[in-house]
Amino acid sequence: MKSGPNAKASANKHDGCSPPNAGAKRVIAVLDLVIRVAAFIGTLASGVAMGTADQRLPFSTRFVHFKAVYDDLPALTFFVVANGVVSAYLLILGMPLSLLHFIRSGATKSRVILIILDTVMLALLTAAASAAASIIYLAHEGNSSANWLAICRQFRFFCRRMTGSLIGSLGAMTLLAALIILSGVAISRRRR
Repeated sequence: MKSGPNAKASANKHDGCSPPNAGAKRVIAVLDLVIRVAAFIGTLASGVAMGTADQRLPFSTRFVHFKAVYDDLPALTFFVVANGVVSAYLLILGMPLSLLHFIRSGATKSRVILIILDTVMLALLTAAASAAASIIYLAHEGNSSANWLAICRQFRFFCRRMTGSLIGSLGAMTLLAALIILSGVAISRRRR
Protein backbone atom coordinates (compact mmCIF):
# COMPACT_ATOMS: atom_id res chain seq x y z
CA MET A 1 0.00 0.00 0.00
CA LYS A 2 1.35 3.43 -0.92
CA SER A 3 1.61 6.17 1.60
CA GLY A 4 2.13 9.88 1.17
CA PRO A 5 0.30 12.72 -0.53
CA ASN A 6 -0.02 10.97 -3.92
CA ALA A 7 -1.73 7.92 -2.43
CA LYS A 8 -4.23 10.08 -0.57
CA ALA A 9 -5.10 12.08 -3.71
CA SER A 10 -5.47 8.83 -5.67
CA ALA A 11 -7.78 7.37 -3.03
CA ASN A 12 -9.97 10.51 -3.01
CA LYS A 13 -10.08 10.52 -6.78
CA HIS A 14 -11.62 7.02 -7.02
CA ASP A 15 -13.53 6.72 -3.75
CA GLY A 16 -16.56 5.10 -5.38
CA CYS A 17 -18.75 8.22 -5.32
CA SER A 18 -18.27 9.07 -8.98
CA PRO A 19 -16.60 7.21 -11.81
CA PRO A 20 -13.58 8.84 -13.43
CA ASN A 21 -15.44 9.73 -16.65
CA ALA A 22 -18.68 11.00 -15.03
CA GLY A 23 -18.01 14.49 -16.39
CA ALA A 24 -17.88 13.20 -19.95
CA LYS A 25 -21.15 11.31 -19.46
CA ARG A 26 -22.82 14.49 -18.17
CA VAL A 27 -21.55 16.48 -21.14
CA ILE A 28 -22.90 13.84 -23.55
CA ALA A 29 -26.26 13.81 -21.74
CA VAL A 30 -26.56 17.62 -21.80
CA LEU A 31 -25.50 17.77 -25.46
CA ASP A 32 -28.06 15.06 -26.29
CA LEU A 33 -30.84 17.06 -24.62
CA VAL A 34 -29.83 20.34 -26.30
CA ILE A 35 -29.70 18.71 -29.74
CA ARG A 36 -33.10 17.09 -29.16
CA VAL A 37 -34.64 20.43 -28.21
CA ALA A 38 -33.14 22.06 -31.32
CA ALA A 39 -34.40 19.22 -33.55
CA PHE A 40 -37.86 19.53 -31.96
CA ILE A 41 -37.92 23.26 -32.68
CA GLY A 42 -36.77 22.65 -36.27
CA THR A 43 -39.39 20.01 -37.05
CA LEU A 44 -42.19 21.90 -35.33
CA ALA A 45 -41.34 25.16 -37.09
CA SER A 46 -41.06 23.37 -40.45
CA GLY A 47 -44.42 21.69 -40.03
CA VAL A 48 -46.13 24.90 -38.92
CA ALA A 49 -44.52 26.99 -41.66
CA MET A 50 -45.58 24.56 -44.37
CA GLY A 51 -49.00 23.97 -42.84
CA THR A 52 -49.81 27.66 -42.80
CA ALA A 53 -48.37 28.43 -46.24
CA ASP A 54 -51.06 29.67 -48.55
CA GLN A 55 -51.37 32.54 -50.97
CA ARG A 56 -54.12 33.96 -53.13
CA LEU A 57 -53.35 36.08 -56.14
CA PRO A 58 -55.03 39.49 -56.20
CA PHE A 59 -56.75 38.80 -59.49
CA SER A 60 -59.35 36.15 -60.24
CA THR A 61 -62.23 35.51 -62.51
CA ARG A 62 -65.79 34.89 -61.54
CA PHE A 63 -65.32 31.10 -61.55
CA VAL A 64 -61.59 30.68 -60.99
CA HIS A 65 -59.60 31.80 -57.95
CA PHE A 66 -55.84 31.55 -58.12
CA LYS A 67 -54.48 30.20 -54.86
CA ALA A 68 -51.68 28.00 -53.64
CA VAL A 69 -52.17 25.89 -50.52
CA TYR A 70 -49.91 23.15 -49.19
CA ASP A 71 -52.66 20.51 -49.03
CA ASP A 72 -53.27 20.74 -52.78
CA LEU A 73 -50.21 18.50 -53.18
CA PRO A 74 -50.00 15.14 -51.34
CA ALA A 75 -46.20 15.33 -51.04
CA LEU A 76 -46.47 18.55 -49.04
CA THR A 77 -49.20 17.04 -46.87
CA PHE A 78 -46.90 14.08 -46.19
CA PHE A 79 -44.16 16.58 -45.30
CA VAL A 80 -46.38 18.33 -42.73
CA VAL A 81 -47.56 15.05 -41.19
CA ALA A 82 -44.02 13.62 -41.01
CA ASN A 83 -42.69 16.76 -39.32
CA GLY A 84 -45.57 16.55 -36.86
CA VAL A 85 -44.85 12.89 -36.09
CA VAL A 86 -41.14 13.54 -35.56
CA SER A 87 -41.73 16.58 -33.37
CA ALA A 88 -44.28 14.62 -31.29
CA TYR A 89 -41.77 11.78 -30.92
CA LEU A 90 -39.07 14.18 -29.80
CA LEU A 91 -41.38 15.85 -27.28
CA ILE A 92 -43.15 12.79 -25.87
CA LEU A 93 -40.42 10.16 -25.94
CA GLY A 94 -37.07 11.64 -26.98
CA MET A 95 -36.69 14.45 -24.47
CA PRO A 96 -37.93 12.49 -21.41
CA LEU A 97 -35.52 9.65 -22.17
CA SER A 98 -32.77 12.19 -22.68
CA LEU A 99 -33.55 13.61 -19.23
CA LEU A 100 -33.41 10.06 -17.88
CA HIS A 101 -29.91 9.71 -19.31
CA PHE A 102 -28.96 12.95 -17.59
CA ILE A 103 -30.18 11.62 -14.24
CA ARG A 104 -29.08 7.99 -14.68
CA SER A 105 -26.04 7.97 -16.89
CA GLY A 106 -25.79 4.17 -16.85
CA ALA A 107 -29.05 3.54 -18.74
CA THR A 108 -27.87 1.62 -21.81
CA LYS A 109 -31.06 -0.17 -22.92
CA SER A 110 -33.00 3.05 -23.28
CA ARG A 111 -30.10 4.52 -25.25
CA VAL A 112 -30.29 1.59 -27.69
CA ILE A 113 -34.05 2.12 -28.02
CA LEU A 114 -33.39 5.80 -28.76
CA ILE A 115 -30.88 4.91 -31.48
CA ILE A 116 -33.44 2.66 -33.18
CA LEU A 117 -36.28 5.20 -32.91
CA ASP A 118 -34.04 8.09 -33.95
CA THR A 119 -33.04 6.12 -37.04
CA VAL A 120 -36.68 5.44 -37.92
CA MET A 121 -37.57 9.12 -37.44
CA LEU A 122 -34.58 10.19 -39.54
CA ALA A 123 -35.74 7.89 -42.34
CA LEU A 124 -39.29 9.28 -42.14
CA LEU A 125 -38.08 12.87 -42.16
CA THR A 126 -35.68 12.17 -45.04
CA ALA A 127 -38.48 10.66 -47.14
CA ALA A 128 -40.79 13.59 -46.43
CA ALA A 129 -38.11 16.20 -47.12
CA SER A 130 -37.10 14.58 -50.40
CA ALA A 131 -40.73 14.42 -51.56
CA ALA A 132 -41.22 18.08 -50.64
CA ALA A 133 -37.93 19.04 -52.28
CA SER A 134 -39.05 17.60 -55.60
CA ILE A 135 -42.29 19.61 -55.47
CA ILE A 136 -40.45 22.76 -54.43
CA TYR A 137 -38.01 22.29 -57.29
CA LEU A 138 -40.89 21.98 -59.75
CA ALA A 139 -42.51 25.08 -58.27
CA HIS A 140 -39.30 27.07 -58.79
CA GLU A 141 -38.14 25.66 -62.13
CA GLY A 142 -41.15 24.02 -63.75
CA ASN A 143 -40.78 21.24 -66.33
CA SER A 144 -40.92 22.15 -69.99
CA SER A 145 -41.16 18.49 -71.09
CA ALA A 146 -44.35 17.97 -69.13
CA ASN A 147 -45.52 21.51 -69.89
CA TRP A 148 -45.58 22.46 -66.18
CA LEU A 149 -44.95 26.12 -65.57
CA ALA A 150 -42.95 27.47 -62.65
CA ILE A 151 -45.43 28.97 -60.20
CA CYS A 152 -42.95 30.81 -57.99
CA ARG A 153 -42.99 33.88 -60.22
CA GLN A 154 -46.60 34.44 -59.23
CA PHE A 155 -46.74 32.83 -55.76
CA ARG A 156 -43.56 34.28 -54.24
CA PHE A 157 -44.69 34.25 -50.61
CA PHE A 158 -45.87 30.65 -50.85
CA CYS A 159 -42.60 29.53 -52.41
CA ARG A 160 -40.52 31.35 -49.79
CA ARG A 161 -42.47 29.64 -47.01
CA MET A 162 -42.05 26.22 -48.63
CA THR A 163 -38.32 26.73 -49.12
CA GLY A 164 -37.81 27.98 -45.56
CA SER A 165 -39.76 25.05 -44.21
CA LEU A 166 -37.63 22.62 -46.18
CA ILE A 167 -34.43 24.23 -44.87
CA GLY A 168 -35.65 23.84 -41.29
CA SER A 169 -36.46 20.21 -41.89
CA LEU A 170 -33.03 19.57 -43.44
CA GLY A 171 -31.45 21.12 -40.35
CA ALA A 172 -33.51 18.81 -38.13
CA MET A 173 -32.36 15.84 -40.24
CA THR A 174 -28.75 16.83 -39.60
CA LEU A 175 -29.43 17.08 -35.87
CA LEU A 176 -31.10 13.65 -35.81
CA ALA A 177 -28.06 12.16 -37.55
CA ALA A 178 -25.85 13.83 -34.93
CA LEU A 179 -28.04 12.33 -32.18
CA ILE A 180 -27.57 8.84 -33.60
CA ILE A 181 -23.80 9.31 -33.64
CA LEU A 182 -23.81 10.81 -30.15
CA SER A 183 -25.86 7.91 -28.77
CA GLY A 184 -23.45 5.45 -30.36
CA VAL A 185 -20.52 7.25 -28.73
CA ALA A 186 -22.33 7.22 -25.37
CA ILE A 187 -22.95 3.46 -25.58
CA SER A 188 -19.37 2.74 -26.63
CA ARG A 189 -18.06 4.77 -23.67
CA ARG A 190 -20.17 2.70 -21.25
CA ARG A 191 -18.72 -0.59 -22.48
CA ARG A 192 -15.14 0.34 -21.56
